[in-house]
Amino acid sequence: MKKTDSGIPIEEVYTQPSGMNELPGEYPYTRGIRKDMYRGRLWTMRQYAGFSTAEESNKRYHYLLSQGTTGLSVAFDLPTQIGYDSDHAMSEGEVGKVGVAIDSLADMETLFKGITLQNITSSMTINATASTLLAMYVALAKKQGADLSKISGTIQNDILKEYAARGTYIYPVRPSMRIITDIFAWCSNELPKWNTISISGYHIREAGSTAVQELAFTLSNGKAYVKAALEQGLDINVFGKRLSFFFNAHNNLFEEVAKFRAARRIWADMMKDMGATAPEAMMLRFHTQTGGSTLTAQQPDVNIVRVTVQTLAAVLGGTQSLHTNGFDEALGLPTEDAARIALRTQQVVAHESGVTDTVDPLGGSYFIESLTKQVEKEARNLIALIDDMGGSVTAVESGWMQEEIARSSYIYQKEIDNGQKVIVGVNAFQRESHEAAPPILRIDDSIRQMQAQKIQQLKNDRNAENVSSDLHCLGEAAREGKNLMPYILNAVENYATLGEITDQIRQEFGEYKQ
Repeated sequence: MKKTDSGIPIEEVYTQPSGMNELPGEYPYTRGIRKDMYRGRLWTMRQYAGFSTAEESNKRYHYLLSQGTTGLSVAFDLPTQIGYDSDHAMSEGEVGKVGVAIDSLADMETLFKGITLQNITSSMTINATASTLLAMYVALAKKQGADLSKISGTIQNDILKEYAARGTYIYPVRPSMRIITDIFAWCSNELPKWNTISISGYHIREAGSTAVQELAFTLSNGKAYVKAALEQGLDINVFGKRLSFFFNAHNNLFEEVAKFRAARRIWADMMKDMGATAPEAMMLRFHTQTGGSTLTAQQPDVNIVRVTVQTLAAVLGGTQSLHTNGFDEALGLPTEDAARIALRTQQVVAHESGVTDTVDPLGGSYFIESLTKQVEKEARNLIALIDDMGGSVTAVESGWMQEEIARSSYIYQKEIDNGQKVIVGVNAFQRESHEAAPPILRIDDSIRQMQAQKIQQLKNDRNAENVSSDLHCLGEAAREGKNLMPYILNAVENYATLGEITDQIRQEFGEYKQ
């Protein structure tokens, strides 16, 4: 039995006399999806990283693994996210800036050089081009001789929130939904351990939503994906087990904990109502990232405190994996020192704070239980409103969801401007003296030229006839309603570029225009 530092025994989970009837690991999973939670296994410490070239990002991954990271999380640059090769005119000024540039399987091979994919889990924050990046990952795993049934990880693949909050979309909404269901179906057969979507509230919150809106809009989007999969004849008890979520953690510790607990309860009911019977298909599993929009350029060291509070919120709320932001990310990409401190924050909470010694340590608190119920009630009201509109796809296409987020963002900013909401170092407790900025990681614009040279060499060396044939077959599959994943994988394995594959699909599906 675990004990406090004073030798007091700690129970695995507290029920009576605290008045808690729900148990961890049991429907509706309010108190956690596993009965022993972190007593049995800690969350995955997954540090989000990617910048410049595949070579530089590979060095950062090896560094993070050496420092105790237990899962990798790949950040892609904007051209990669919206389907442009690095040598495209639209890529100018953005190559390698907010993530790593990946133009082909050759770059993916470099990105994971010296890393055995079967031995790690990888999360890839990619949406509009998720099918192509997943195909590259699978092609690399095959080249490494991996057993695909053992490959595990996650692609974000959540296009609805791109239209609502983030903007890295390519195709119209409904063809994009088709690609997502293609991925669900293909992975069910080929990658049974892969999480086919990470339904993201993170970016909805970053765009300015409230915690309740983040919860309601995210779960409504999740419902839309499930319904789309059901319409394609997929088994909810199969694909439902591979759905995951991605939430934000902000500074209001107790509201965030209540949000995570309410999310599990609402999702379990949703999935049950849509026909799920397998317990794992009703469990809401989620990754958390600390709030990027809460970080300040003023007094950036204070961000370490903010990230610590947010880390506690995620852990007390029962997250399955966690990324902690670097304190310097309001200024630029995290330096190596900032990334190490962010990881150490997780490690201190895991191994020194004692919050992992019992399951759902805040369960039974009058405040937490009341707040969980109130967050749940307000989120369910919003979900019902979206259902009445016809679901998330309609709410996004009409612009309603975008307008609601913008309204909340405006109110929040007004509260900061008039001093009603205190932001330490920004509108209160400022430093009078000029403070020196910490070192900032900057990406040179020459990266684009380097990537362009790689692309040209790739095209010189590959079998152009095979690539042309693969792209032609991909276009036909898009027109005929076939599952696109096998055709994308064939093209990737013959070293078609990301941009070529995207352009082929764009010819058939068109582009989304707001």
